[in-house]
Amino acid sequence: MTPLILILVFGGLVVLAIYDIAQKRHAVLRNFPIIGHLRYLLEMVGPELRQYIVTSNDEERPFSRDQRSWIYASAKGQNNYSGFGTDNDLERSSNYLIIKHDTLQRPEDGTADADGVARGSDRYLLPCARVLGGRRGRRLAFRPRSVVGVSGMSFGSLSAAAVEAMNRGAEIAGCLHNTGEGGVASYHLNGGELIWQLGTGYFGARAPDGGFDRAEFMEKVDAHPIRAVEIKLSQGAKPGLGGVLPAEKVTAEIAGIRGVELGRSVVSPHYHREFSCVDGMLDFVEELAESSGLPVGIKSAVGQLGFWEELAEHMAEEDRGVDFISIDGGEGGTGAAPFSFADHVALPFKVAFSRVYRVFAERGVNQNVVWIGSGKLGFPQTASVAFSLGADMIAVGREAMMAVGCIQAQRCHTGHCPTGVATQNRWLVRGLDPTSKAGRLANYVVTLRKELKLISRACGVPHPALLTADHLEVLDGHFHGNSIRETFGYREDWGIPTGADVDELLA
Repeated sequence: MTPLILILVFGGLVVLAIYDIAQKRHAVLRNFPIIGHLRYLLEMVGPELRQYIVTSNDEERPFSRDQRSWIYASAKGQNNYSGFGTDNDLERSSNYLIIKHDTLQRPEDGTADADGVARGSDRYLLPCARVLGGRRGRRLAFRPRSVVGVSGMSFGSLSAAAVEAMNRGAEIAGCLHNTGEGGVASYHLNGGELIWQLGTGYFGARAPDGGFDRAEFMEKVDAHPIRAVEIKLSQGAKPGLGGVLPAEKVTAEIAGIRGVELGRSVVSPHYHREFSCVDGMLDFVEELAESSGLPVGIKSAVGQLGFWEELAEHMAEEDRGVDFISIDGGEGGTGAAPFSFADHVALPFKVAFSRVYRVFAERGVNQNVVWIGSGKLGFPQTASVAFSLGADMIAVGREAMMAVGCIQAQRCHTGHCPTGVATQNRWLVRGLDPTSKAGRLANYVVTLRKELKLISRACGVPHPALLTADHLEVLDGHFHGNSIRETFGYREDWGIPTGADVDELLA
């Protein structure tokens, strides 16, 4: 190779490297100039390689190639359709979901587009069927504008750029953004409305002794766009365990937000200091709701049912109660966890949600709370199952991460996320541009809502919350199937929201 060719090649690589570092659309290229192009090259020929050498589109875990491709295409506003029919084996696959459409379904009125969704500036806004806090008369009760929200992921677990992108995207999409248990950071204050999650560490409202600071709580509520408070009892990724933030990650900024000591490891206990029983928890809930006027709910993974039975009985017999219940599936989430906990502790979402809903339905109080589901529900078909089981809203976590750039490298627990989503490494974080990724998060949420509308319309109902347990069926791989109602033992009147707030929305 002549010196001139070498100079041209070297010069071209330098120009490419400068371009990669300067552009803001692709975090991988900003963080890994030149070599990052190999990822896109392999992605381009991925289907052919997997078909002949590696795995199929549905074999990868925790999210398959098909699932990730749908999220990426939706987030980028690209074609997210598939062609040449399904590559799934419908007849021999067990637990295969089928959505049963209404053969003679019609649009609600004459203002629908060709895709069956009503025209207008709010065409995919899709508000919640229930008013959050309405049943208990909370002073600041409201109807969420979107049945899809961003699940709890803390600043500290996620980078500042990722949190900012999600909050900006939530503002664009008109959906709620859960802060996670790390407290409200400045990166949460970019237009998106918040659900403030209070974990066992009470970060953001933490007293010097590690307890709950009521005065600090009210200061934060008054100063920030907080619409609801979520008391986290446990989460799907590590139910029964508290969180640990290593000392090296406790920067001055994070220490200030969480109200902890700089440079020391932060350990969240596995229990709440403010209460130790259902009765005490309800006192705490009512105290927060009365002082703030906000709807107050709980989030938990599901194991033993004794807690839920006692809570439902209290709510059936007295005026105290939670405004919403977020059920987190044990499929795992964004938090780092021991292998045994991630794989074997807590029930998966469908089983968990249906068991808790049954407890409340049997006592006649299932209509008194807003039900929120989380745990790999960020796809139209899985979200539809949640709605058919009684969910009023869903919260997306890892799917939101992928919308802002996550490539499922599965290094969240190491601090070396290559796309800058789940790390505090400054070089890696700089690759994630919050402005452009905000648009992608919004695109993903809007697309998910659009396809939820399409599915509900295909089934002959105007809103996904009105999908019943008979609209979906599970095939067993032996040419038989059972409806969701039969599979989970639901009664005919379970899973459908009722009441004046629902009638008002659908009028």
